[in-house]
Amino acid sequence: MADQMAMMQAQLEQQILNVAQTVEDQLDAQAKALDDLDDDGLEKLREKRMQQMRKANEQKAEWRRLGHGQYQELTNEKEFFEAAKASEWMLCHFYRGATKRCEIVDKHLTLLAPKHIEARCCRINAEKSPFLVEKLLVVVLPTIALVHKGKVIDYIVGFDDIGGHDDFPTEVLEWRIACQGVFKVDYDVHDGPPGDGNVKQRYGGKMVKARPGIWQKHDDSDEDLGLDSDEDD
Repeated sequence: MADQMAMMQAQLEQQILNVAQTVEDQLDAQAKALDDLDDDGLEKLREKRMQQMRKANEQKAEWRRLGHGQYQELTNEKEFFEAAKASEWMLCHFYRGATKRCEIVDKHLTLLAPKHIEARCCRINAEKSPFLVEKLLVVVLPTIALVHKGKVIDYIVGFDDIGGHDDFPTEVLEWRIACQGVFKVDYDVHDGPPGDGNVKQRYGGKMVKARPGIWQKHDDSDEDLGLDSDEDD
């Protein structure tokens, strides 16, 4: 047993050394690339970076103008269609007042909206939106509709997709939304939600087995909201 533990420890130490060496090699390569640049090359690199920063700031300003960065209430169905048309990425929580699970979703989305300015985050009262509820076949509340370029690409119905428990971490809902690209995250969503093994097993494992279709690409079978029609008038 002791020999086996010693062998595992040695393997772990070697893996750490290999990773450290890879990182060091990458940094050395980047440093050499910078050293090889002349003054004109450095100036072009700085200008390119400045252009990227300006473009990113302009995009953020446009997102904020459209209501991104806040979790907002849509007061009627027309506002829903306008929001879906204006923003490339959007999610909308269909809720009913004084419903515990809807309040739980509100709590998590209030935290996530400022973090993910790339997507419009909003909610709408299902009881005051009969046309939308019928068109999108919303039956269970809460339901979160995930929208891309005017099409509903997926739904998060109740809590089944996120473990079936009321006490799920905010990161699990964030991961579930990111599975369809609505939120951008810095990890591979196919690996499950961030966290330790217990989190992945309790939430991610159940969802991947129950909903293999979440990985499918968006296509013409997605629910078209008919943004070019007169239904939103």
